[in-house]
Amino acid sequence: MSVHPGSARLPAPRRARRHDPGRRDRLIDAALTVIAERGVAGTTHREIARVADVPLGSMTYHFSSLDEVLAEAFTRHADAVAAVFDERLGAAADRNAAIEAVIALVSDDLLGSGHDLVLTVELYVAAARKPALKAVTQAWMRRSRIALERHFDPTTARELDALIEGLVLHSALSTDPMNAAQIRHAIERYLR
Repeated sequence: MSVHPGSARLPAPRRARRHDPGRRDRLIDAALTVIAERGVAGTTHREIARVADVPLGSMTYHFSSLDEVLAEAFTRHADAVAAVFDERLGAAADRNAAIEAVIALVSDDLLGSGHDLVLTVELYVAAARKPALKAVTQAWMRRSRIALERHFDPTTARELDALIEGLVLHSALSTDPMNAAQIRHAIERYLR
């Protein structure tokens, strides 16, 4: 390239920065998709960025570690499930309606989506090894119990929460999971 005398060399134009305020949220959603498809063990920065359709560098820009991504993703999942608890139990007018709400919560909501069921099981397994994820499950249990305590005493709410988790795990891991009638029977047997 020749430069004419008296002319200054102009710098190359800068590429405009892409304004993408929702990128962090998309990365968290993408992490949930990857976890559901590949498990926590198969979740990587690269795979999350690929699913979110963003440059790999976005991961380290928005998150300090993969553990932070996992904690944020599982917190989002737990918050969504806890919101369903809140909604179902908040709508129950009395104890009998609350029992029906718990039955529907397990049969329809917690076991109704294979995607959510896999995420829940992945969270349980990962939380057994990672203290940050155990904090996510503790916060989730606390929220669930608060919702249950609208209609049941604290001891019953805690035990019922454990029963709900057990029913979910049993269904996720069994080759012969309980059907809706069996789930109803188990919950009514405990609560009535």
